Amino acid sequence: MYDNWEELEKSIIDCKKCKLCKNRSNIVFGTGNKEAKVMFIGEGPGADEDREGEPFVGKAGQLMDKALIGLGIKREDIYIANIVKCRPPQNRNPEQNEADACLNYLRNQVVLIKPKIIVLLGSIALKNILGTDYSITASRGKWIEHKGILYMPTWHPAALLRDESKKIDFWNDLKQVREKCQEIIWKNNWKFTKLFLIKNNWKI
Repeated sequence: MYDNWEELEKSIIDCKKCKLCKNRSNIVFGTGNKEAKVMFIGEGPGADEDREGEPFVGKAGQLMDKALIGLGIKREDIYIANIVKCRPPQNRNPEQNEADACLNYLRNQVVLIKPKIIVLLGSIALKNILGTDYSITASRGKWIEHKGILYMPTWHPAALLRDESKKIDFWNDLKQVREKCQEIIWKNNWKFTKLFLIKNNWKI
């Protein structure tokens, strides 16, 4: 476990921990605000992501961006990563041994970012982070607290391309994330203000 971004990013440059390294163009490490309160985790890069080296830049990512913009969430204010950092062939789901080989990179990212909220995009992210007892159908839209972090499971944006009826669920789930984030920020600001008033003997 690395205690700074420079060493962590350097450690993955020539990663060969699983067979996904054989056909990659780029390692898709993650992008966004490294002090974000909200982190999004998907399953793995697709063709566009592999080519550009950045997560969620293809059609699914563009759809997610539209939802974020509509809700007033800036992409530069969140951090986005995946379970695996290299593209699985033909965009298949990552195999469990591939996910297991890559998860420590993601865990280290979480430790460094210290997010208050993590949005789990799809079943692969949900099961690898919270365990195989969870299903995305039963869990999406419901807050799950684990080790001091609030998790919001929702559909992977690629699922919305296949089934447009899921778009309203996705929108409502992200709306919950926005509201929870605002609540957390307000509470933190109030705690700071309260301490300031107490220290200065002001009445609350």
